[in-house]
Amino acid sequence: MAPNLIVCLTGMPGAGKSTIANGLKSQGFDVVVMGNAVRSEADKRNLEHNRENLASLMVTLRASDGPAAIAHLVEPEIQNATSNTVIVDGVRSDDEIAFFETICTTKILSVHASKDTRFNYMTNRGRSDDPQNKSKFTERDTKEINVGISRSIALADESISNNNLTIDELVKTAYNVIDSWRQ
Repeated sequence: MAPNLIVCLTGMPGAGKSTIANGLKSQGFDVVVMGNAVRSEADKRNLEHNRENLASLMVTLRASDGPAAIAHLVEPEIQNATSNTVIVDGVRSDDEIAFFETICTTKILSVHASKDTRFNYMTNRGRSDDPQNKSKFTERDTKEINVGISRSIALADESISNNNLTIDELVKTAYNVIDSWRQ
């Protein structure tokens, strides 16, 4: 059963998208993580899950299969959703959003946080592809911008600032925005 609403979470790395997605999952929303599709593809190609490999694979997939390649990879998961609203964590481009719009109503929720806030979140969360120094952090931001993430952020239907929110406040704020879209 296809959902009635897809909510695309976008924002720079470390802004709080996954925190929102995890919080909303516990409230009954289906959550699809774009990065998991890339990690799954890396597994198929026997690639180690590090920043360089995953970033390179993301670019390779988009070059070979088109700019909405990652969105196409997660389509089956969206189509098999059990809830009417699906949260897609990690949308990076207009092409991905346009693809999701062919499935059903799609809204974009952008999550913002300062560079320092994002760097601190990323160094504390411990993912294998997180940058461990400011230089690598800046390099990753540049790659994300080159993929087109700044346009999805700029064109968001709503934005949340996550500089001074607790996890509960962040999830509740996102929930309230999404709930207004479902009515």
